[in-house]
Amino acid sequence: MFFFGIEHEVAFLNHEGKFADFSCTKFADFHQIVDNLPLYPNDYPQLRVGDAGIKKKRWYIEGFERFADSEEVIDCLAKGIEIRTTIHSTIQGAIDELTTSFSLLREVGASFGFSPVLVSFNPYTSIFEPQPPLNDFEIRQLQAYPDEQTAYIYMVSYGPDLNISVADLPIESVIDIGQKLTYYSPYIVPFSYSSPFYNGSLWEGLSVRTFIRTGKRSATLVFVEKPEQLIKSVPSLTKIARIPAEVGRIEFKACDSCDDFSIYAGLLALLKGLALDKTLNGRATIPDANLHQISAKLGFDNEEIFQNATRLLQAAENALENDPDIEFLTPLKFILSHKKTKSHQLIATFQNLGSIEETLKTTYV
Repeated sequence: MFFFGIEHEVAFLNHEGKFADFSCTKFADFHQIVDNLPLYPNDYPQLRVGDAGIKKKRWYIEGFERFADSEEVIDCLAKGIEIRTTIHSTIQGAIDELTTSFSLLREVGASFGFSPVLVSFNPYTSIFEPQPPLNDFEIRQLQAYPDEQTAYIYMVSYGPDLNISVADLPIESVIDIGQKLTYYSPYIVPFSYSSPFYNGSLWEGLSVRTFIRTGKRSATLVFVEKPEQLIKSVPSLTKIARIPAEVGRIEFKACDSCDDFSIYAGLLALLKGLALDKTLNGRATIPDANLHQISAKLGFDNEEIFQNATRLLQAAENALENDPDIEFLTPLKFILSHKKTKSHQLIATFQNLGSIEETLKTTYV
């Protein structure tokens, strides 16, 4: 019995057609949108609210929380709005809920002058420096959690968490799947590539997000119940579950964002197939940064990436066999056979229009 969920980060253009990030957008600008979106009381306890109370709904403001010299949150520097689905027993259920939530977000956002655009890395700035500088309490907080020290990456990058879990699977087996997905990550992520812009221009590859992020941030995160189940690594492979519903969850975090949610369905089916597969022996606790960088620059035009992605897709297909979820792999097969990602499309549109904003307006159509 598998369970699925998706967390999808959304970036926006504001009413002036300008990219709405922490440089020009306040927490309150996004909060008015979230405030006007519905609350579903039955979502709890499966969705985590968090200490600051920002995560009360299926939508919440993604950003960098600022603290007084204590636990008190005094501000949040906003980068966008995240949509998270509840836990579903089917891939289609998760996709349907994401689609509905995205439509509501787009509708309410429009009434405040914000329109969603597909971005996986901030197209204008690669630097996030909190202003005012961090206080002593904040510095201590960051030093206590190694992954939190990479805020300078997550505040300029956008991507999904593709969540999958298997009922009653022993934690050793869950961690083994996490290590497997970490090992094969460089061949999984190109299906999602959508970040060809960097510092106001075209980057020299397909996914600047993957190039900068991987190795410093987790490719896969496995939520465990007890401290003795943790594996010490930087970036983390394992993390203590914060609510009971997280125990045994595998979050695949390495993909770029997609504006075609059928690709998320395909990726979840691929992860399911790889979890079921018994033929692939590769395992890693930390992602191979070098291989991810080759993948980020060349995607499926690199022969090793292409061959291994083909092998993964075949292995997942064999493992899914008579499972109807096998149909969700179709968009991935199309991408692989043409060796063309969303980034290729964005690059071509930019070369035609000459403007990043105008290019971004063609996404989520």
